[in-house]
Amino acid sequence: MPEIAEVETVRNVLKRKVLHKKIINVIVRYKNILEVDEEHFKNIVIGKEIKNIERKGKWLLFDLGDYYLLSHLRMEGKYYIKDSSEAYNKHEHIIFCFEDNTDLRYHDTRKFGRMNLVEKSEINLASELVKLGYDPDDIHLTKEYLYESFKNKKKPMKTTLLDQSIISGLGNIYVDEVLFKAHINPIRIPSSLSIEDCDNIIKASREIIKKAIAEGGTTIRSYTSSLGVTGNYQNYLCVHKREGLPCPICGKPIKKIKIGGRSTYYCENCQK
Repeated sequence: MPEIAEVETVRNVLKRKVLHKKIINVIVRYKNILEVDEEHFKNIVIGKEIKNIERKGKWLLFDLGDYYLLSHLRMEGKYYIKDSSEAYNKHEHIIFCFEDNTDLRYHDTRKFGRMNLVEKSEINLASELVKLGYDPDDIHLTKEYLYESFKNKKKPMKTTLLDQSIISGLGNIYVDEVLFKAHINPIRIPSSLSIEDCDNIIKASREIIKKAIAEGGTTIRSYTSSLGVTGNYQNYLCVHKREGLPCPICGKPIKKIKIGGRSTYYCENCQK
């Protein structure tokens, strides 16, 4: 599924391709993706110009002036830009039609994605965003904040870092990579971490996500490219999906275990 680097890549590409375009129609082919009434959604969106596209965690925020359109890609959501005359794919569920005869089409094989509308004046109260922690590059993400957040946590580190209320945007791939770079075992209990460990997690998160964004994210079997973009960060993965291969630091084989139902990859030697 798309994580912070993949969503940021989508944001950057969309900004180059649809910014300042005016929406003249919206075609809803599967309304359950919408968190608001279909007619209300259309009434608000039609006639609006996409002024900017922002991101918080894994959410895309389309700035429509007095409203934000919030979009979460979930497991398989993608955006495509196509000529309006092109036939619809069966998995294209929400189509935004522009006045230049092009469409922005939301494609979602599993139909898990979500869209909502929030008045700009209420964006800081939006339920989708208010529960999120800081992004890895946020200056408010400090070792002191992380240490306090971990103090009463008893679930494994892997599960805890997947909790978007502490650090937003990290998913299964990047949590494995961050814990490896920080030399922290994924089954370790967060309350046992030192403030130095917390600092290492922040440094690892920032370094890995910065590189992943520069490489266009990670393209793996479960999430492939959209908008003509294919990520390259899979070529830099140290542990994720590398079961049995040698650890790039010590040469011992990478292990795979299940934590909270999620496949987890780590080095027993480097992450004791």
